Amino acid sequence: MPDHTESGGRPTTPLVSMADGRAVVRLNRPREHNRLEPADLAVLRETFDRVGADSSIHALVLTGTGQSFSSGFHIGALADRLAGEAEPEQDRNAFERMVDRLEALRVPTIAALNGSVYGGATDLALACDFRIGVEGIRLLMPAARLGIVYYASGIRRYVTRLGVAAAKKLFLTAQPIDTAEMLRIGYLDEVVPADDLMSRAEALAATLAANAPLAVAGLKRAINETAAGALDRDALGAVRAVCAASADHAEAVRAWTEKRARVFSGR
Repeated sequence: MPDHTESGGRPTTPLVSMADGRAVVRLNRPREHNRLEPADLAVLRETFDRVGADSSIHALVLTGTGQSFSSGFHIGALADRLAGEAEPEQDRNAFERMVDRLEALRVPTIAALNGSVYGGATDLALACDFRIGVEGIRLLMPAARLGIVYYASGIRRYVTRLGVAAAKKLFLTAQPIDTAEMLRIGYLDEVVPADDLMSRAEALAATLAANAPLAVAGLKRAINETAAGALDRDALGAVRAVCAASADHAEAVRAWTEKRARVFSGR
């Protein structure tokens, strides 16, 4: 994957590269621990829309620049809102809608956690299908410290993906947990040395991209809907029929009988 990291450069909105069937999105405000500004949310939403519409992209990796993955949404923006200084057109639900868009993305997504993760960024990573972290990172959800009741879809992701006990511990105590605990509760799928993070994320993205795109998208949607208690059985039946009649299914059967690698077209 091309690496567009700006080392020591000025902070920017997220850096995006697309190559070899994969998209890499890198948060790029290292001096502010990659806090998320309103402008960043707009770039992330636009990027997710682009990826969702581009049939040549089969996986997405989300990571950060510097020592932290992300410190979450800029608390200064919350202060401006309380003081009545926020822009009138600012969407109060912009962060939630951006994270929900990531969760619903057609392609599999991987959070490559290069550093610790805080606040809303914990949900941003949780919305990804896989999370790989580096040794020595921490997680903190400070909503109770800030007097905030979290938005519905974020609570749902915490509960369905981590369990009720872990969600209560993280939200109600507002205390950090270490890498080992992140792995134990299932927040992390695996932990790797920092030097191996992007190569491991790239390898996983390649594995995901090698599978039939229509089936992957259908399976991902059905699993997410089932976890949320909202499985659309009619939609599942329709996508099963499409996949069963697809060129990719026929190619998989031929490749199996001919003992060769599969070559999927997404049709």
